[in-house]
Amino acid sequence: MNLPPIPEEETSTQAQILFHEEDISFALPNELDFINWIQTVIESESCHLQQLNYIFCSDAALLKVNLEYLDHDTYTDIITFPYASTPNIEGDIFISIDRIRDNASKFDQPFNKELMRVMIHGVLHLCGYGDKSEDEKKVMRAKEDEAIALFPVA
Repeated sequence: MNLPPIPEEETSTQAQILFHEEDISFALPNELDFINWIQTVIESESCHLQQLNYIFCSDAALLKVNLEYLDHDTYTDIITFPYASTPNIEGDIFISIDRIRDNASKFDQPFNKELMRVMIHGVLHLCGYGDKSEDEKKVMRAKEDEAIALFPVA
């Protein structure tokens, strides 16, 4: 008996930005606007999108990631895991929605603006920007501001 050949597994080479939730209920408003914006920023940095996963979670979930993978026992708003070298953009970006809410209040910023700042902060890390020294922090903040200005206004 001749069996048909097993089809090879299809692999997608299309660049993607995906959004996930872990232990919370959260959805981006106007998800397509965010995808287009992030792609625009990546292209403006002469980088190439491969795969980007955003994982929105709670403080508790991100603290667990921080402890397990970075050995840091502190709350943070974002952790970025790169899986490719610049100029290729591939990685996971974990964001604590709890931290975003708290920081938005603390810095007297609208929630969405603080969320955008943190989301693009992770992308800028993947594009090669650091934030350890004071000079790097100034450059990072300027790049965040430039990126936020590119977001489409409704």
